[in-house]
Amino acid sequence: MRVRKVFAVLGTLLALAAVVPSGAGAAEDAEKQDTGKQGAKKPTVVLVHGAFADASSWNGVVESLQRKGFPVVAVANPLRSVTGDANYLRQVLATIDGPIVLAGHSYGGMVQSQAALGNPNVKALVYVAAFAPEKGESALELSNKLPGSTLGEAVRPIALGDGTTDLVIAQDKFWQQFAADVSRKDATLAAATQRPINDTALNEKAGEPAWKTIPSYFVVAGKDKNIPIATQKWMAERAHGRAVVEVRGASHSVAVSHPDTVADLIVRAAR
Repeated sequence: MRVRKVFAVLGTLLALAAVVPSGAGAAEDAEKQDTGKQGAKKPTVVLVHGAFADASSWNGVVESLQRKGFPVVAVANPLRSVTGDANYLRQVLATIDGPIVLAGHSYGGMVQSQAALGNPNVKALVYVAAFAPEKGESALELSNKLPGSTLGEAVRPIALGDGTTDLVIAQDKFWQQFAADVSRKDATLAAATQRPINDTALNEKAGEPAWKTIPSYFVVAGKDKNIPIATQKWMAERAHGRAVVEVRGASHSVAVSHPDTVADLIVRAAR
């Protein structure tokens, strides 16, 4: 059973489906014109998950993008340190031919901001309820910059014996903290399968960010308890976001609860 599931996930990430946009009429025609001109190669969309999640958190976005004809790679973010995670992502990007659109959720924004720097193939960055740091800022600092985050009350430590600590969200708090607009069943599964993040990653200061030279787009989660909405909007304004889409009522798991909205902004960034 486990082997079949592994191959099923790999098949989802590698398959390319026919174009079946979620919209209709004029929107459908415009999308075909913008992303399918004369058989032009569409950019590969690379999705970077954040803390307390894994690549499967992008499944709904992957399906939506594949229906629109985009090749997609959902990266397994190590969640160990900004530098180490960015180096890993950088190596993944090096294996992809042609243009790339990077989309990062939460801490994934820290990673993509560093990994994309100096890569001419990366044409756009999409921040999905994500950190868009300035040089010298950490995820922990940004999370607490403005009032509203309750993440600190929900995390539980796992001492590793090397001077660092892994952090997870307590399972009984996961639904309300991380995924309040996701079904309780799905949130309970996500809580059980969450991936811990090392405290090194949350405390490490960012390097020079790629959003200063690469067009950036933002999805803002309206009821995010991890990264307050005011902080998300402030980062988007500072980065001169080409588009800022606010999803009212969305929790931190906006990519899970509103996958088509996220995918539509990624398509817009790919034009």
